[in-house]
Amino acid sequence: MTARLNALGVICTLGSGKAAVAEALFAGDDSGLRAEAGWAPARSLPLGAVRVPLPAVPQALAATRDNRANRLLLAAALEIEGDIRAAIARYGSTRIGVVLGTSTTGVEKATDGIAGLRRDGAWPADYRYADQELGAPAEFLAEWLDLSGPCYGISTACTSGARALISAHRLLQMDMCDAVLCGGVDTLARLPINGFLALEALDAARCEPFSRNRHGINIGEAAALFLMTREGGPVALLGSGASSDAYHMSSPDPAGMGAQQAMRAALADAGLDAGRIDYLNLHGTATEHNDRMESHAVAAVFPHGVPCSSSKSLTGHTLAAAGALEAAFCWLSLVDHAHRLPPHVWDDAADADLAPLSFTRIGDRLPENGPRQLMSNSFAFGGNNASVILGDVTPGGAA
Repeated sequence: MTARLNALGVICTLGSGKAAVAEALFAGDDSGLRAEAGWAPARSLPLGAVRVPLPAVPQALAATRDNRANRLLLAAALEIEGDIRAAIARYGSTRIGVVLGTSTTGVEKATDGIAGLRRDGAWPADYRYADQELGAPAEFLAEWLDLSGPCYGISTACTSGARALISAHRLLQMDMCDAVLCGGVDTLARLPINGFLALEALDAARCEPFSRNRHGINIGEAAALFLMTREGGPVALLGSGASSDAYHMSSPDPAGMGAQQAMRAALADAGLDAGRIDYLNLHGTATEHNDRMESHAVAAVFPHGVPCSSSKSLTGHTLAAAGALEAAFCWLSLVDHAHRLPPHVWDDAADADLAPLSFTRIGDRLPENGPRQLMSNSFAFGGNNASVILGDVTPGGAA
């Protein structure tokens, strides 16, 4: 059963809402990655922050759910509130699930609380442990919308958002839901920023995915929220694949076997061969080991090449939101009137140790005639891998 991605709400450093994000994405606008101080000791780092005002958490939930993660998520949800309310009216609140990927939740606010405890010897009055619970964003959305279907968070590091889509599809397949709100949200926070700094995985300049000059990632924040059902909608989730090679706590398997397994499983699930994929959104973190692994894995799965790009030089790595955000970029390409593709923005300095890839440029487009199929890769700490395939829904309704 293919699932339909009926509606999309999205916010990241590229902009707030589908129109703003698409305009900046297809133009290759990296201006959102700006150096900011205060997140790590004695240095500024380029970060993909959301710099527009965020909506306030509804008053009824403000005492228990007000943090930046929930405000970011609410901004994405409000963009598609009409579609969500229509689904509630059609299916009922018990038949709509919520599955969200996250890793930071409200941990930045919790960090402030712990600092207050150390400084004052007592927890601040506004400290709430629930801010840092991994299911909290999903619970907030369910409480705001008064939903009582399955509701949970997924935290598998940088595959979380992609795995939320996979999990939502399974809920539909098992007839546990008629609609699922699924995606991912993560915010900038000192804990992960300084963690990646300790791993020497952050670039002091804009990241350069797949370049010989790559030095690591930039961190960003985002929320991407889909309404998934069995019917309707302009885009289908055609297939997905996941694997866990458990090679190392933080480094990928150099041979990329788990990454290959996830991509091949997604192709098999969609009933497609590799030559049918029109574009691949790479995980492309700009770290030394990930890019090397991914280049060789992609070359193995797509021996005849595939147009591809990493979006992280435009958005930063949005961690648990990345899989959902980059699936959203594929969604935007499919619904764009000109079917533009996200460009690969880098310094054009190829690395001879990497397998050569067919990177997209500004102005590149999908084929004029469909059906079109796009894949998005997400690879995470612990050898956790996920690939999803999105595609056109034809006028007759079939994917």
